[in-house]
Amino acid sequence: MLISFACGQKLSSSMYSQFVASQSLEIDVPEQAVPIEHYLRQPQHLVRAIADPRLIKQLSPESFRIKMRPLHFMSLNFQPMVDLKVWADSESTVHLKSIGCEILGLDYINQRFTLDLKGKLYPKQGIDSTLLKGTANLKVSVNVPFPLSLTPETILETTGNSLLKSVLVRIKQKLMHQLLLDYLQWANKDQYTNVCIQAQKLKGWQLES
Repeated sequence: MLISFACGQKLSSSMYSQFVASQSLEIDVPEQAVPIEHYLRQPQHLVRAIADPRLIKQLSPESFRIKMRPLHFMSLNFQPMVDLKVWADSESTVHLKSIGCEILGLDYINQRFTLDLKGKLYPKQGIDSTLLKGTANLKVSVNVPFPLSLTPETILETTGNSLLKSVLVRIKQKLMHQLLLDYLQWANKDQYTNVCIQAQKLKGWQLES
């Protein structure tokens, strides 16, 4: 895991700051009747695994708008809304890229804020299981407004790093839990459906007798 922060020179009423964070993950996936490569070819699974479905709006087969949970930075409270493009290639690698961002509640920040998110998730076949490996790189650039621009850079650095780390760790934890759970349910849905059908038939025979 790499977390770094860089500050530009002070401006008269604001300060340009850039935050950069990276995360990697590995998920050990038990073998199922339907390989996880088939699951990864439907990128919407990844989107539902990293965000609350109630906060997701699908814009097209490959693009999604996600309203993130409110964030707190110094004395600022805001809520980012990010547009993501998510697609799978021929090798079942899922790619994720931000294509737009809006900051709700702070017009000043919204006009001076850029977010660049890139990530990928890919399977690596093992002996008895498949290992899912993933990386994510996030870069945020913003003009910190006055009077926050007067804050010592070390304090901004500590606060900014903490915020980025908490966001990425939260996404990582949710992905590691929810993606595996969703895949197991998806891979066994046909078996579950057949069991339900057989149970309904058995119940019908019992009523007839």
